[in-house]
Amino acid sequence: MDFNSFIKTALEEDVRDGDHSTLSCIPADKKGKAILKIKEKGILAGIDVAKDIFLYMEPAAEITIYKKDGEEVNVDDIAFEVVATIHTILKAERLVLNIMQRMGGIATLTNIYANKIKNYPTQILDTRKTTPNFRWFEKRAVVIGGGQNHRMGLYDMIMLKDNHIDYCGGIEKAIEKANEYLKKNNLNIPIEVETRSIEDVQRVIAVGNVQRIMLDNFTPEKIIEALKIIDKKFETEASGGIHLESIESFAKTGVDFISVGSIIHHAVSMDMSLKAVIV
Repeated sequence: MDFNSFIKTALEEDVRDGDHSTLSCIPADKKGKAILKIKEKGILAGIDVAKDIFLYMEPAAEITIYKKDGEEVNVDDIAFEVVATIHTILKAERLVLNIMQRMGGIATLTNIYANKIKNYPTQILDTRKTTPNFRWFEKRAVVIGGGQNHRMGLYDMIMLKDNHIDYCGGIEKAIEKANEYLKKNNLNIPIEVETRSIEDVQRVIAVGNVQRIMLDNFTPEKIIEALKIIDKKFETEASGGIHLESIESFAKTGVDFISVGSIIHHAVSMDMSLKAVIV
């Protein structure tokens, strides 16, 4: 990710021809201090991002970090303090908070899911149900919260979902064409195939040449049946409508991964504020 370009365009969206509120009442060279104050219990995420934003805007800014990404924080904890020109602090304030609040909410929800299945080897995956142009931050927050990233985008995995299979003319044909494509283009990326029934699973096994089988909208009982057939010859992933109350029943099956889109798209931003310190 080109992080500097992201900061530049994010600031341009917000500041445009000037932060007129600040310009109107505070001298450009006046220095100040601010603290990042936590207002809600959760998992902290985005500290390094905040530091990079301040240093991008003002290389001489001084940031003292008190809490780390992935650390559980409580109300009134102070995550960091920054000393810089007040103009920098006030222009960076909303960008820093928007990113950290969003990342903190995702990390916190992911951590809740991860703790729910901590006694099982199954790993939680995110999905591509992310905010456009904000995917890197959301997926980074998942890792901070104790989950793992699925593919980052369409470019780093071949994922043959139901629409691909139907448009192509069947599972066998889709797998064959995918492998031909990889060979022709000298690509070394994994292939995952979505299955919708035990019969689909059997067809994938018969063809082979894939790394992972997705068991989409299978009940835990059907997953157990599928895993016996798969016999650890392929990675396995459960997907489709899995929520906090049901996730443990899926982890108990022994499936390798569970993908949960809601850890990103249902996450609620974590409350925090950047407060001026007047001495």
